[in-house]
Amino acid sequence: MSIRIDKEICTGCSSCVSACPFGVMELVDDKAHVKEGCNLCGACRDACAFEAITIESAAAAQPVPEAHGVWVFAEQFNGKIRPVAGELLGKGRELADQLKTELCAVIIGNQETGIVEMVTLGADKVYRIQSPAFEGNPEDLYSQALVEAIKKYQPEIVLAGATALGRSVIPRVAAALRTGLTADCTGLEIDLKEKQLLQTRPTFGGNIMATIICPSQRPQMATVRPRVFKKRAPDFARRGEVITIDFKSDAASKTKVVNFTADLTETIKIEDADVIVAGGRGVGKPENFKMIAELARLMNGALGCSRPVIDEGWLPYSHQVGQTGKTVCPKLYIACGISGAVQHLAGMQTSDMIVAINDDPNAPIFQVATYGIVGDLFKIVPVMIEKLKKQ
Repeated sequence: MSIRIDKEICTGCSSCVSACPFGVMELVDDKAHVKEGCNLCGACRDACAFEAITIESAAAAQPVPEAHGVWVFAEQFNGKIRPVAGELLGKGRELADQLKTELCAVIIGNQETGIVEMVTLGADKVYRIQSPAFEGNPEDLYSQALVEAIKKYQPEIVLAGATALGRSVIPRVAAALRTGLTADCTGLEIDLKEKQLLQTRPTFGGNIMATIICPSQRPQMATVRPRVFKKRAPDFARRGEVITIDFKSDAASKTKVVNFTADLTETIKIEDADVIVAGGRGVGKPENFKMIAELARLMNGALGCSRPVIDEGWLPYSHQVGQTGKTVCPKLYIACGISGAVQHLAGMQTSDMIVAINDDPNAPIFQVATYGIVGDLFKIVPVMIEKLKKQ
């Protein structure tokens, strides 16, 4: 979109200047002029009595006629496929069946593992893009390789995990392809009449769920957090096609991984844990998290927390559960001193069982809890620890 001012019609009345909420309209030689920073809100156009200001929309690009297939970016790390790839293949299989098209997994890297796994989890084809340059997961080369593959094979939908790598690579791909991208989706459905992907995600702090479409560009792209969708059971009788693509780039990666250090505070990754014990602001101070961590250890679980704990610097970000943290779906989630803000609930309320411990009987966490304990966590948690130790 662009703004256009007809200098012959403009009278220099300055009504547009006073109407602009961003202060980017001015008079130059008694004619309206737009400075940098205009966001095309239309206030100046509406205020102009002489219709000298117009906002022109760029012609919408038409969908690629031959676009077909649902692709899942199967991210790998240290030679192993990330679990979110399997979760997305389950949802992708459902979408592909509705569209009566094929489901494909895309693996970027030089490892041989994971190909059979992708087929058993629903993929009809596996595109394996390989190059010696992929050592160290260079995000810029990953993006370039994915762009080239998409341009060649023209998929209709591309899905990826909203992981650290996915959040870096996929926006670059969408920008290079000049198509839309919806990040952190919690729901994906197909509008069969229009053949469009309905992409649902929380907005306005989690208070509103927005459904977004990409009607005029292909592919339709979305990222989804780990553990949002359930992983389907593998079908070992399935057969699929493997297509190997040799990637060659004239440019070297602009980044280099010098070293990788694991987070030693994470004995079990919260997104993969069957049991999570999480603490909130009600834990009071960082020293008290030793008690929460002890309960998690005795249950072979992971230590989690809400955002205020991260903001206070009590625990590293890798432990945060919620809209701005990690989405989890354990078999058991124990919330200690967590009130239950919507941002936190968005990341854990699909857990199979939720136990809430809070001294406020009106805390929102009790509305989603399977079991609620109203009381002092400093009296309740030590009793739980003692019982577990005796067992």
